[in-house]
Amino acid sequence: MSMFCYQCQEAAKGQGCSVKGVCGKNEEVAKLQDLLIYTIKGISEIVVKGELNAKELGDVNHEVLRSLFMTITNANFDDAAFVKEIKKMTTMRNRLRDMVDVANKKDAPNFFQKLLGLKKEQKGKKIAVSELHDAARFEVGTKAEMLKKAASVGILATKNEDVRSLRELITYGVKGLAAYAEHALNLGKEDENLYAFIYEAMAATLNDKLSADDLVALTLKTGQFGVTVMALLDEANTSKYGNPEITEVNIGVKKNPAILISGHDLTDLEQLLEQTKGTGVDVYTHSEMLPAHYYPAFKKYDNFVGNYGNAWWKQIEEFDSFNGPILFTTNCIVPPKSDEVKKRIFTTGASGHPGCTHIDADANGKKDFSQIIEMAKRLKAPTEIETGKIVGGFAHEQVFALADKVVDAVKSGAIKKFFVMAGCDGRMKSRDYYGDFAEQLPKDTVILTAGCAKYKYNKLDLGDIGGIPRLLDAGQCNDSYSLALIALKLKEVFELNDINDLPIAYNISWYEQKAVIVLLALLHLGVKNIHLGPTLPAFLSANVANVLIDNFGIAGIGSVDEDIALFMGTK
Repeated sequence: MSMFCYQCQEAAKGQGCSVKGVCGKNEEVAKLQDLLIYTIKGISEIVVKGELNAKELGDVNHEVLRSLFMTITNANFDDAAFVKEIKKMTTMRNRLRDMVDVANKKDAPNFFQKLLGLKKEQKGKKIAVSELHDAARFEVGTKAEMLKKAASVGILATKNEDVRSLRELITYGVKGLAAYAEHALNLGKEDENLYAFIYEAMAATLNDKLSADDLVALTLKTGQFGVTVMALLDEANTSKYGNPEITEVNIGVKKNPAILISGHDLTDLEQLLEQTKGTGVDVYTHSEMLPAHYYPAFKKYDNFVGNYGNAWWKQIEEFDSFNGPILFTTNCIVPPKSDEVKKRIFTTGASGHPGCTHIDADANGKKDFSQIIEMAKRLKAPTEIETGKIVGGFAHEQVFALADKVVDAVKSGAIKKFFVMAGCDGRMKSRDYYGDFAEQLPKDTVILTAGCAKYKYNKLDLGDIGGIPRLLDAGQCNDSYSLALIALKLKEVFELNDINDLPIAYNISWYEQKAVIVLLALLHLGVKNIHLGPTLPAFLSANVANVLIDNFGIAGIGSVDEDIALFMGTK
């Protein structure tokens, strides 16, 4: 086959994309992504076997985050960007390898410290290059050589189906972890233990001596660091922008020219808002950027006027009607169908697409968005596609403020059950299930949500229970951490020994690798009986799926009526 990828929920035929990705990536991009991941595994093995101190690896750590993030579904479709990144990372890998190989030679560490941006001198354990895996040794120069090598190192290179499944589950979890770690890093926050774990996990996927049990244990450890990274990002966001607060967000439009910002990176939004002040150009959020409106720090910008559109997958028609330029700060890009729209799309960070202008940061992390602003001034104001408001901002501190009211409602029976419906939205018709499920839930239930999954039901009039809205939106996918904190707080208030004794059910939709790390984090916290849909991941072999089912009660979804009856205990 020309390629093979099954990392997202839309894997072709529920098995894997083998000609072209449903996401839109072509064979070359898929293979280059495989080779970049293989290179990261080689770097990881050098760090682990060479006993280098991951906490002191400086620029290496940061570049590894970026490389991993680039391979997340719908983040980057630019083959040239991947060729450039592979060259950069193989060069970095070779310098690390040489540092280990010449560890006892005079002055060598100082030389490599400068080249790699290390925090301080390191002398690794001396090892022979021949002892390292091919991932730490292979050499490629041209794109053609990269594609040839990639054909032999992709997912299917691991022949044992169960080992392959666990290796990919770990890898996808690490990709999601890296994405959240990069967001935190952009805000000046990092936990250097995360880097050590990334190297440990990625190196382990090369180790044929590890048993399935070893890999299962590492999978759960990935969830442990998932909790760590989401806590780090929560601290980064709230310490910089304040705790989210209940907010009404306009979904209509104004008459000014405008820029639409999509993705997840709040630092990019902040820089855009600073640069558009006083220009007459408005800024609208799109998809996962919607929760930015909930942060107090962004409310000072008069030109930050609302949210335009819905979840990521509807952008083809919505970008047409927006009329102005669009800035992608991260995933989720859908390859544009028209050259006119493509010229209006700008990318930054790990995102990218051929034909779209990419904006890099300078050495201080600053980005110049002036060309986007000037384009906006020349183009028409957005065409209105809907009117009204949506309400969000129910992150952990806001819900804690309502704790007494919530507890009283539970004790009185006014609230019978909470439903965590976090996760992702997507194109499949089967995802209509989640909108129907939300609409048909009994009126004495409350939905806790985070991520773009909410676009299936966040514009429904679900009402409230004694002033408590029946839909509590905590924010982006990483804000699923808020939902976990809320559950743990309720466990404490009700003096329960087990989080699973709470009146909370989990009916989560997933799409890509950030949802994988959220799932693994929930498993680490002890949450059981999570229902996952609209389909279980294609990368779970039958045996690995059974491990999750037997140990954690993971299940798929059925019909809306059957599932509501099951969750409410009336079936």
